[in-house]
Amino acid sequence: ISEELRRAQEEWEAVEEIQSGLGGTSAGAAPPISFNEALQYFQTADLSECRKKVRATVRRRGLAALIRFLFGPPRLQPQLQGERELALAMAQCGLDDNERVHMRILQTIYKKLTRSRLGCPRYGAHWEELGFQGADPGTDLRGTGMLGLMQILYFVMDSQTLPLAEEIFQLSQHETQAPAITLLLLQNFPFCIMSVNITRIVIQALREERLSRECNRRQQVIAVLNDLYAAAFLQLYRVWKWQHKTVADSGFLLKELESSTKKKPKRLLRSLEAYVNRSPAPDGLQQPPPPSAPVGGSRAGEEIAFTGLCDLRVELEGEARLI
Repeated sequence: ISEELRRAQEEWEAVEEIQSGLGGTSAGAAPPISFNEALQYFQTADLSECRKKVRATVRRRGLAALIRFLFGPPRLQPQLQGERELALAMAQCGLDDNERVHMRILQTIYKKLTRSRLGCPRYGAHWEELGFQGADPGTDLRGTGMLGLMQILYFVMDSQTLPLAEEIFQLSQHETQAPAITLLLLQNFPFCIMSVNITRIVIQALREERLSRECNRRQQVIAVLNDLYAAAFLQLYRVWKWQHKTVADSGFLLKELESSTKKKPKRLLRSLEAYVNRSPAPDGLQQPPPPSAPVGGSRAGEEIAFTGLCDLRVELEGEARLI
């Protein structure tokens, strides 16, 4: 790079830093971070305190242990236990303002979703526009920790899932007119809060060893978690968009999604594979079957009943309800 070009880049980064309102040694002018680079950081970071917070998997005894051995999912192979423990430790790791990698992850997510070259302040209402509940994204990561942000980072940085992430984020920001309804039906929803809820579901599926068979087959854990996260988001998006769901339906949708993620993870993963391997429709996704078609493992012809209320508790680990 020529000296002139280098100076020009430094000047532009300085302009970005000033316009973003960050100042100082903030992450606003920092380069985007890839998922692999962020993962390498966590692989070498000291997560001993986070590992202490990981709850041990409940081991069954007696008849329950025998039934699980005969009919339950296989156990995760020993060589994959370390990667599983890393994922669960990341889920216990809080967002730290003093960790540069944490801030780069946060800034990269903001820039990719907003398509902005500028950084943004660490705190502010702009995070609510991305679907967090308040001015500090860190407060919404209870139960998912940095794994919640890492899965969003994977979603927006992977070339195969980025179009899907953009479609979902666009739907979360806009309104739509439902057919045969005179009133305006608002289909917007908090994107990042929905994402955190899906990460919670994926973590619980991992803890309950529902993903062991797929992890053993692929000899990977975190990659399986990421693909299942994207597949679950795809499933939610299709139901939300084509069945004209709203935030009022979110509790029941997440409950159905939890069930299908735990019982039929392979089916969800196949749907994601089909999505990334075919040419998308003009709006980014092809229209799924009519509402009466199977969703999340339902029998053919059986329509899932949504009551349209959001007061049902979603029984996930931690505070899993969409607030």
